[in-house]
Amino acid sequence: MINPAVALKLVHVISACVLLGSGVGIAFFMWMARRSADAAIIAAMAHAVVIADAVFTATAVITQPITGAALAGAMGFSLFEPWIVVSFALYLLVGACWLPVVWIQFRLRDIAEVARDAHAPLPARYHRLFRIWLILGWPAFAGVVAIFALMIAKPSL
Repeated sequence: MINPAVALKLVHVISACVLLGSGVGIAFFMWMARRSADAAIIAAMAHAVVIADAVFTATAVITQPITGAALAGAMGFSLFEPWIVVSFALYLLVGACWLPVVWIQFRLRDIAEVARDAHAPLPARYHRLFRIWLILGWPAFAGVVAIFALMIAKPSL
């Protein structure tokens, strides 16, 4: 029989991997679709990305703080340990970047679908939103990596 704390840690680690992996995967496929400059390819990929974010990323976003807090308690850590407080602050920063990214992904999908259906090039608005999407992705990615480092090292800050 598996130890409940070990099961909790397993769920937390897998969820963290899903969060990081889905973020990197989504960024890669959106970037590659954009490079094609083909509205049909971009529309199809943005459609898949919206679904992937809802199924994978959102599930991990919900799972992480729940399992993290439970795991901290199971391991005897206070939620006020400095590295945990910094991790939660970074998590909020990541969320503050991710929420607009989700909205932008819906807009990018819609704009690409309109361009595809009209057999027209992507408008300037698409490129402007994509740049914002890309800019918001970097601090979110860096924040998740920093959280991984804090979870592994558990430094006394």
